Amino acid sequence: MRSLLPSLDSPLSIAILGAGLMGRLLAVRLARDGHRVQLHEAGGPDAQGSAAHVAAAMLAPLAESAVTEPGVVRMGQHALARWPELLAQLAEPVYLQQEGTLILWHRQDAADAARLQHTLQRTQHAVQGLPALQALDGAGVAALEPAVAGRFHQGLYLPGEGQLDNRQLLAALGATLQQLGVDLHWHSARAPSDFSPGTKDQPDLVLDCRGLGARAHWRQLRGVRGEVVRLHAPGVTLQRPTRLVHPRYPIYIAPKQDHLFVIGATEIESDDLSPASVRSTLELLSAAYAVHPGFAEARILELATQCRPTLPDNLPAVRAAQPRVLEVNGLYRHGFMIAPALLDVVMELLQTGQSPLASRFDLSLQMAS
Repeated sequence: MRSLLPSLDSPLSIAILGAGLMGRLLAVRLARDGHRVQLHEAGGPDAQGSAAHVAAAMLAPLAESAVTEPGVVRMGQHALARWPELLAQLAEPVYLQQEGTLILWHRQDAADAARLQHTLQRTQHAVQGLPALQALDGAGVAALEPAVAGRFHQGLYLPGEGQLDNRQLLAALGATLQQLGVDLHWHSARAPSDFSPGTKDQPDLVLDCRGLGARAHWRQLRGVRGEVVRLHAPGVTLQRPTRLVHPRYPIYIAPKQDHLFVIGATEIESDDLSPASVRSTLELLSAAYAVHPGFAEARILELATQCRPTLPDNLPAVRAAQPRVLEVNGLYRHGFMIAPALLDVVMELLQTGQSPLASRFDLSLQMAS
């Protein structure tokens, strides 16, 4: 890897393509370390074209182990420790909560819940350091989350998991980039082929973090569509992210500040960015109402669709397909949960030419031969 990438031993000129979550994190870190950073983004500073703008930003490695591999779970563990450190360095405050995850189900879905519990227990045996999940009866559910008392008679509590406010974070990263003097190029779509890194008047290094914007270059990428509704529900108080087990539409409800709730579930193999369907919207809202009837009087602030950049194995990858160009992609539905781990892997590669963390995370490092 060292033969393909320049060393960070002295200040470099670095071009970063894509100002979603990964691009912003890398730009802040590299600028703070004294490098000259230019950031190119096809959209505007609000990041509306990125998957990160729509996401619920849950930090739930054990909960997500139901749909991913142990390496991603380890990345999530790493991120839970790293996010407080990263947020403390930003120019603006960002909401971060680590009150665990609550999983609920109705009696008729007990068999699905039992299968999920078995999967989570298997993960705990495979990945060291995860807090033990706790099985709850009705009284335990009521004590942990009084707002749903009497409606659910069983549940699972996953301690230590968390969430943050995705849009506050993107804005805080943007403000920090300005504070650090990063050369920001909005509405400036660029590809690695637009640069000749290492030559006169060109950057020393290009980092490609464009997500689905890199499909023409990384042809294995595909979009996985998700639909998310944002509600303002003054009549609902939930203390932590809550997930509902259901055979057709399992949902998550992520409570943010000031009675704002981000609710999602759908995962469709499509890069279609048209508005949400009536069926998906009804299922999301019906499931939310099943968790708490107070959602009936909530106000719909936004119904958004976005596609997550996904590789064939649904796992992230870092590759150097050509000299002085490093690509980070395939964060799928786990962007906020794994981004700090990927940040630290990239920094190891640039600083030493290798990454022990990548091995710990079972992360694919693809290098040109």
